[in-house]
Amino acid sequence: MNKALLDTDIYSEVLKAIDQTVSRNAAAYRQAQGRLSFSVVTVMEIIQGLRKVGASPKRIQAFRDAILPEEILPFDQDAADLAGQIAGDLDRVGRPIGRCDPMIAAIALRNGLELVTGNTSHYQRVQQLGYLISLTNWRI
Repeated sequence: MNKALLDTDIYSEVLKAIDQTVSRNAAAYRQAQGRLSFSVVTVMEIIQGLRKVGASPKRIQAFRDAILPEEILPFDQDAADLAGQIAGDLDRVGRPIGRCDPMIAAIALRNGLELVTGNTSHYQRVQQLGYLISLTNWRI
């Protein structure tokens, strides 16, 4: 199993443990790689979602504690530069995918990682522009 970066939608499903296919894939990945990998952008999106629904500080801290053993990749200057290029190219062709997805795509690309996402249609737009991002969907 290749080393991969989990998109926010997939990591959120891993945490909820509702989708058995996602759970099985996550368990197999953990066995092969030792821990899950996702980005600081995913951390921001999940905390934003928890705050939006009025989650208690205790619930937010439980999330912070749950991610301690995982690999959390940074959004550094190189990734920021690449994300700007991706977002700008998508805007230019009239196919934007929001702010966070180009950032996550750039982190995956800069680290040479496959991107695990259930939102393949957004990231296929990145591929269509010529960016060599590899996609996998753990929902299927």
